[in-house]
Amino acid sequence: MGAKERYFLLLLVDSIIVTFSVFAGYYILAPFFLAYTLPELAVTSIVLLISHHVFAYIFNLYHRAWEYASVRELISITQAVSSSIITTYILNILIFQTSFTRLMIITWMMHLILIGGSRLSWRVWRKYFVGQSSKKSKLVRTLIVGAGKGGSMLVKQMLDTPSMGMNPIVAVDDDNSKQQMELNGGVRVEGKRTDIQQLIKKYDIQKVVIAIPSLSKSVLKEIHSLAIADGVDVMIMPNIDDIMAGRVEVNALKKVEVEDLLGREPVELDTEGIEEQVRDKVILITGAGGSIGSEIVRQITKFQPRKIVMLGHGENSIYSILEEVTSLNNLIEYIPIIADIQDRERIFTVFEEYQPDIVYHAAAHKHVPLMEYNPIEAVKNNILGTKNCAEAACKYGVIKFVMISTDKAVNPPNVMGASKRVAEMVVQSLNKLYPETTLVAVRFGNVLGSRGSVIPKFRKQIEAGGPITITDERMTRYFMTIPEASRLVIQAGTIANGGEVFVLDMGESVKIIDLAKNMIKLSGYSEDEIGIEIAGIRPGEKLFEELLSEDEIHPDQVYEKIYIGKTNQEFNVDIDSLLLSKDIKSTLIKIANKDKNNELL
Repeated sequence: MGAKERYFLLLLVDSIIVTFSVFAGYYILAPFFLAYTLPELAVTSIVLLISHHVFAYIFNLYHRAWEYASVRELISITQAVSSSIITTYILNILIFQTSFTRLMIITWMMHLILIGGSRLSWRVWRKYFVGQSSKKSKLVRTLIVGAGKGGSMLVKQMLDTPSMGMNPIVAVDDDNSKQQMELNGGVRVEGKRTDIQQLIKKYDIQKVVIAIPSLSKSVLKEIHSLAIADGVDVMIMPNIDDIMAGRVEVNALKKVEVEDLLGREPVELDTEGIEEQVRDKVILITGAGGSIGSEIVRQITKFQPRKIVMLGHGENSIYSILEEVTSLNNLIEYIPIIADIQDRERIFTVFEEYQPDIVYHAAAHKHVPLMEYNPIEAVKNNILGTKNCAEAACKYGVIKFVMISTDKAVNPPNVMGASKRVAEMVVQSLNKLYPETTLVAVRFGNVLGSRGSVIPKFRKQIEAGGPITITDERMTRYFMTIPEASRLVIQAGTIANGGEVFVLDMGESVKIIDLAKNMIKLSGYSEDEIGIEIAGIRPGEKLFEELLSEDEIHPDQVYEKIYIGKTNQEFNVDIDSLLLSKDIKSTLIKIANKDKNNELL
């Protein structure tokens, strides 16, 4: 039925109800009260009909989706009916000098019952008679985790929106007071999260949806492991605040990804301290088109700097982040700069023109095997490029310069790690020479989903039908999400005094083969279908990444998940001589590991 036909149908139904309810109400009173004449009833009926349609228009009773009617719609009906009855009551007093009180009360009650019933019957008809039984057999049997506000909204949405393709069967919640409670549509809470496997078997559940978006990572992992054991898909609903604010729909469910399982509880930032340093300042970010650089742009935007200079070598990546942040329509000025950090003259020109207050230096070559084949490029970009940016920062009065480093700079056996360790030495040396500028470095491990990381690679291999290739079944790595790493970098820069090498707490290491197996399961396949092949360790790779040992790190956190390393090695290397070295790789690694014992303060 089209909108026009539905409008006239509702108009006709209301007109019949309103017109004859006065007479029906009178005949209910007839055995006890016979004071009204037929002309009085007719006039009352006409006045009531006109006033009802006026208030029905005001309260929009004819243009609502009544198949989704709820308490809000019933309130609108009550408002329209009450307003029309009160109007008619007042006009009757003016016309007939009598109040018709008993008749108006009975008529009001009849209007609420009949008009409200006509609207709810529309919903009942759509739900139970218009092909619903045939659709239900095609819907996926779903278990809901969480019977709070989010769970109730989700169940209602599933029942009202068959296009979601899910039929809510049962719910679980750890709250004892919610046990055996019934949600919308008769969906009952029949246990806690520890009962998930039992309920999956009992009700032949095919999908589990987590309706607690704020669930801790540890509990999310537990629920996922319980569900995945039976080959059931696991999804999670959006944040309830985003739903209430209208930013996303309730049915915008997303699959639980490996990033959700490896991620950790978010750190509460010192937002006041960060905003105090960043607000109304000029921020320059090198490598702004990369995974970490672009996320720093997103995060720093929240603290209202005056201007963000986004410097990068690749035009496509800079254009992409520029398009994203300019769509936010805030008062920040975004400046895209295409420049190579190896070009000293260009870098100094940019610093002179824009006079940044804070610099986040994220530009670097980070791919370990590639840098083994190209050590000259690692030196030129990671060391010389850092030196150019840091010296420009010192010359043009930058307040803080924060270099993004890596855990591969710890005892580096490879070119990439060694080049980043020497870059740290450059930053520490310049911090001593230029006390007006605070220069620091921040080390962390692999970031989930960044360019060149294993997760995008594994996803492509799974999409191609496999196999997943890993270098060694013993290999482990530390992981952190891109947003968490970026937030901690910003926080570390805020608390820096100068010369520190901050070390981020990376949590527990993860076996790469376990990561591969989890990704296969999350994609809905078995290990036999995709397969895992051992390809062998690539040039420059370690089996185990190292964090600083206990004697190389201050035991106390300077902020949650942020430590200070006890590294303080002077940089006294001629980069030109290094580039001309016959064995640049060996020379670089030797410099990076030189006098390791002297690193301890």
